[in-house]
Amino acid sequence: MSRTNINWQPTGTLVRRKVFKDQKENMATSWEIVIGLEVHTQLSTNTKIFSGASTTYGAEPNTQADAVSIALPGVLPVLNKGAVERAVKFGLAVGAHIAPRSVFARKNYFYPDLPKGYQISQFDLPVVGMGAITIQVEPLSGKAAPYEKVVRITRAHLEEDAGKSVHGASLGMTGVDLNRAGTPLLEIVSEPDMCSAAEAVAYAKTLHNLVRWIGISDGNMQEGSFRCDVNVSVRKPGEALGTRREIKNLNSFKNMQQAIDYEVQWQIDTIENGGKIHQATILFNPDTGETRAMRSKEDAHDYRYFPDPDLLPLDISAEFLDAMRATLPELPEACRARYINELSLSAYDAASLTGSREMADYFDTVLAALAPSPQSSPASERENQSSTLAKLCANWLIGEVSAQLNRDGLEMAQCPVSTQQMSGMLIRIADNTISNAGAKEVFRTLWSEGGEADLIIESKGLKQVSDSGAIEALVDEIIAANADKVAEYRSGKDKLFGFFVGLAMKASKGSANPAQLNEVLLKKLAG
Repeated sequence: MSRTNINWQPTGTLVRRKVFKDQKENMATSWEIVIGLEVHTQLSTNTKIFSGASTTYGAEPNTQADAVSIALPGVLPVLNKGAVERAVKFGLAVGAHIAPRSVFARKNYFYPDLPKGYQISQFDLPVVGMGAITIQVEPLSGKAAPYEKVVRITRAHLEEDAGKSVHGASLGMTGVDLNRAGTPLLEIVSEPDMCSAAEAVAYAKTLHNLVRWIGISDGNMQEGSFRCDVNVSVRKPGEALGTRREIKNLNSFKNMQQAIDYEVQWQIDTIENGGKIHQATILFNPDTGETRAMRSKEDAHDYRYFPDPDLLPLDISAEFLDAMRATLPELPEACRARYINELSLSAYDAASLTGSREMADYFDTVLAALAPSPQSSPASERENQSSTLAKLCANWLIGEVSAQLNRDGLEMAQCPVSTQQMSGMLIRIADNTISNAGAKEVFRTLWSEGGEADLIIESKGLKQVSDSGAIEALVDEIIAANADKVAEYRSGKDKLFGFFVGLAMKASKGSANPAQLNEVLLKKLAG
């Protein structure tokens, strides 16, 4: 929750905002929008950051509040090594400076669900220093093309979470649940490098994917494992930096986009109507789509930070860094580059496949099963085959598989079709055993009933006819039975070709190999 060491100098581009007055006057005004994010990521440790109490979600209120969590007199905090490991892994993943020595501080403020009256956090010496991540921005409206942008990370520091106030818990009173108190958090603070809701959402999504990818957080936004505070300000070009307002606790990307858009327009309208922006902490109401002030915004000096006397400085050795670096998987950016450079996939396909580590791992496993053996063909031919198979696999994962996951409300890790089943089906598509329509039937069966692709193809009679003699005989029958249409086609009505394809596919019950069928039809119809 610390906001020190943030260089609020915007690096974003100039944006154009349309401001409407009296619903009649359309005045185009240039504004520079400045956005920075503070993201609280719950680390995936089994116990709290300074005690051995469980962090399991959903327990009965106060059943996971031990002596340290409720701040009984005489208790002492003991730092959780797992939380440090996860913080360092994040720092390495974003190319950040890892402080060889960092210090825990007490951040003093009163709130009913903060038993100690202070929060243990890090202030001027955080464990993770400056870093950066690259985001892929999809504009939220208009015809603007997607683009890439680097967002700088100011710092990431370890801290403990507070408890939770439960309003109306009993007889109209507010209850306090301290199960979350002491849960380990990594607060990730960005530089104010974003200048639109689209960029802020892209940054948050990239960060969300990264913490899950490297295994330091489950990123469950509904359970509060990934919460975003968004600092927003506006100014005219060349003027002094505007006053920022902080939108607290946004727990969905849709809410973030709506909150930023509303807040930006509200600030612009306020200034242009002669008002003044006051620094404040604000909340977003998703029901009304509006933001409202909660309290005036505190500065760092209001919290009276000082080093926690119960915790020694955190020293991190070069050996520890090397050990953490060895545990990192291939990172999303490197994975995307591999897909583009080695498999000739498009940037869109590569970005879609690396949307989650589970999707990328699934793709890699299936593709490994499809790879041609070194003895099967020359190297150049194998490379072309690999690219073709990679595109086939990518199309299915981004298309049919993702659509079915969305329909059933499942994550990629819950996909009922195993990598072995998927590779078995894709092999039969690649060798023309089944048509595209037949493949969809196989996929639906694998999804709902399981089994093996070959057995499903056999039992449902989905095997594609690729015998050239059989296809020629079929085409000869159709041509003989439709002499008038053949004459029209040969007189120049080329669009009738689709009519013959339809007859042939109907006669073969969809089992004719489309490529061979088209080739034979073209030859026979040409006379």
